[in-house]
Amino acid sequence: MSIYLSENAYGKNAVNLSKIIRHSDYHEFRQLSVNISLKGDFETVHTHGDNSKLVATDTQKNTVYALAKEHFTGSAEAFGIYLAQYFSGNNPQVWQVTVELTEHAWSRIATESGKHPHAYISGGAEKRVATVVQNAAGTTVSAGVEDLLILKTTSSGFEHFIRDQYTTLKETSDRIFSTKCVANWLYEKTDIDFDAMHSNIRNLLLQAFAFHHSLSVQQTLYAMGEAVLKACAEVKEISLVMPNKHHILFNLEQFGMENKNEIFVATDEPYGYITGTLRRD
Repeated sequence: MSIYLSENAYGKNAVNLSKIIRHSDYHEFRQLSVNISLKGDFETVHTHGDNSKLVATDTQKNTVYALAKEHFTGSAEAFGIYLAQYFSGNNPQVWQVTVELTEHAWSRIATESGKHPHAYISGGAEKRVATVVQNAAGTTVSAGVEDLLILKTTSSGFEHFIRDQYTTLKETSDRIFSTKCVANWLYEKTDIDFDAMHSNIRNLLLQAFAFHHSLSVQQTLYAMGEAVLKACAEVKEISLVMPNKHHILFNLEQFGMENKNEIFVATDEPYGYITGTLRRD
């Protein structure tokens, strides 16, 4: 009986890349998830444990981040072509390179004077929610938004926190601040234009997030809730949940390159989880 390896492939999936491209008057924020798969002369890797022809998957991951600094400046497709040509051109044992790219849609938050220069909102996941409760005491209406994915590329820092023997987090005065916000508010009454109120409150939340110079997620949470309560007498209280969607600076120095707050690793877990409720007296 003859046994042979009919097909094989390997690679690195979910290389989550964020990049800030700084223009003179605004920031361009791009986020990609990249999957790489290589096919080639890898039979002896399987049959004899000979790794001499392998490009380690960790190397593939690092290559994506390193090449993104200079070559992810246009379309995702163009960057994918560059990656594929790089892997095939530098590895004659590779017969086929597959690069799958998923770009996450971000658009700059609209303001009265135009688009905000460095605050973004992601489309697609946001939901409008409402709850009506009626009992002997009367009727109450609460409403809100869920999965409001927002981000700012600057005007955010985190410094002067407690440092102990287990603290490794570096202080920073300039970081990406991203959160998938959940906001729920309780109305004072029921005879109001709920569509108009929802639109107004959502806009107040976005504007407060965009223009607030954040010293912490907690401080920005308070500023957003405060903006709603100050502007909307119809709202009795507002609760916000703001998990911290981390974008961690990637170490390009190991490749002799300087990372000027440009290339980041987008991570989902673990994440900070910040909540708060603001009420009127």
